[in-house]
Amino acid sequence: MLPSTNLSPHSRQWRVLFACWLLALVATAGSLFLSEVMEFAPCVLCWYQRIPMYALVVVLGVGLQAQDPGVVKYAKALALIGLALATYHCLLYLGFIPQSIQPCGKGVSCADVQLQLWGVVTIPLMSLLVFGAISLGLFFPNRKCVV
Repeated sequence: MLPSTNLSPHSRQWRVLFACWLLALVATAGSLFLSEVMEFAPCVLCWYQRIPMYALVVVLGVGLQAQDPGVVKYAKALALIGLALATYHCLLYLGFIPQSIQPCGKGVSCADVQLQLWGVVTIPLMSLLVFGAISLGLFFPNRKCVV
């Protein structure tokens, strides 16, 4: 489905893209808070996930401000790259990926748990959930939200 040419602040597509931008902004602020304030050193995969997340804040923000529906195709690519990295990171954390092919050699291990909320939610899982939500919003911007 091609995005509509009407990306005014009153359209459903604009509101969904705004929600995606807001998610990316909160995730970016959260990652900076964890590393700069809480002093959790990010692992290699965390750095790689930050690249598309930080870029999503800029790309979606500029697209929303310019009311350009073409922003969806650029943001989709960034969201899918981040989703793939976050999925890999979660699989590594859960032990599905052998240590012999883990990218983290020096510094913080990608499989170390630095933060765990409610005994389940880790930093890689938070990243996976945010990239997943943004990806859904970008692939179905004109659909009604059920939530």
